[in-house]
Amino acid sequence: MALVLLPGLNNLIEDISEEKKLPSQVVEVALREALLKGYERYRRTLYIGISEDPFEEEYFSNFDVGLDLDEEGYRVLASKIIVDEVESEDHQIALSEVMQVAEDAQVGDTVVLDVTPEKEDFGRMAASTTKQVLAQKLRDQQRRMIQEEFADLEDPVLTARVIRFERQSVIMAVSSGLGRPEVEAELPRRDQLPNDNYRANATFKVFLKEVSEIPRKGPQLFVSRANAALVVYLFENEVPEIQEGSVRIVAVAREANPPSRAVGPRTKVAVDSIEREVDPVGACIGARGSRIQQVVNELRGEKIDVIRWSADPVQYIANSLSPSRVEMVRLVDPEGQHAHVLVPPDQLSLAIGREGQNVRLAARLTGWKIDIKNSQEYDQAVEDEAVAELISQREEEEALQRETEERLAAEQATRAEEDARLRELYPLPEDEEDYPNEDSALDAESAEVTNISNGEKDSELKTPSEEEDRTR
Repeated sequence: MALVLLPGLNNLIEDISEEKKLPSQVVEVALREALLKGYERYRRTLYIGISEDPFEEEYFSNFDVGLDLDEEGYRVLASKIIVDEVESEDHQIALSEVMQVAEDAQVGDTVVLDVTPEKEDFGRMAASTTKQVLAQKLRDQQRRMIQEEFADLEDPVLTARVIRFERQSVIMAVSSGLGRPEVEAELPRRDQLPNDNYRANATFKVFLKEVSEIPRKGPQLFVSRANAALVVYLFENEVPEIQEGSVRIVAVAREANPPSRAVGPRTKVAVDSIEREVDPVGACIGARGSRIQQVVNELRGEKIDVIRWSADPVQYIANSLSPSRVEMVRLVDPEGQHAHVLVPPDQLSLAIGREGQNVRLAARLTGWKIDIKNSQEYDQAVEDEAVAELISQREEEEALQRETEERLAAEQATRAEEDARLRELYPLPEDEEDYPNEDSALDAESAEVTNISNGEKDSELKTPSEEEDRTR
């Protein structure tokens, strides 16, 4: 068949490549696959209304499409095996037919033949299928390239630009690096900050939260403004001591979306110094608060407490409740990580925070359960008695949990023993295959016993003749 011309093929590939931000080679592969699906649809439509579709799923696996960019057209090609008798005309060709062209052809060789249908015969349904498959293949290639580009990104914090809004999500444009094309990312409602003003073309720093591998119509990237890693990144960029390694961020507790609008976003950051002469808190705050102010501005006024980490839990808990003043920290249940913090009456509301936010963040930061107590009303004997009951209850629950785990382990061991016993009595076929030497050993032993028995019989038979020989 002649080449099916596609006028403007080169321009089409270039336009798609520029629009979809895909290499031209990728577009060519997608176009070939789409044309092949269109040819498959054309072949199937020939049987509509006549008979049942005779083609299996992998029937057209030996077909391919060749693009001719110079002539701007395409051909449908079929790889066929040379045989003596043809059973499938789409997969085989007779030796006698091939020898008319190539006399040295042999059975088993493969030849590639042009099976391109006429353009008029291709059909509207096949052309529609080609367009649909091409669009789908291009989307798949875009998703694959996005996954490869962003999955192993060293710097997970990106600069994003607001494009549009879909339901409660913000669709943003992000790029993986200088000179790289922008792709769409979704900022869900739960990952937005209440103080942000998401207007069109506004730019924000976002944390790359997820690269989706599930095929979907919308963006494949999910970003966040509420992730604690964003705070860590901003401090690393603003504080040279963190970059150098003399100051390290030990822990971060963030409440970017408080349960009530009356409470604003807040973050607590615990820092430590590797070098004694370096003040980690002062390094993060900077001269007159210049460094921390840059972080606060990027987070649109979010309140940030920088506290010093300590290996001593008493000191660490006291520091975590900043800016309140703490009189005493009692570790009433060290094993259960439960502490009572005594503060003056005028510091109660500050230590607890509005709607409990301050103490809640301190508990997340330290990993301890913290109870704020009025130092003037604190009755140690009563509190110790209440704590003892809680400890007793916790120990009972832990003991019950251990008993349950031990019982389950014992039941599993019993079942395993019973399974092993049953397999000994009633071996499965695979068990017999695992021990092929047993039967051979038994056969050898039986043969040995038989030989011994035969030997004894032979000796018994020979004995009278031997006596006769001796008598003679």
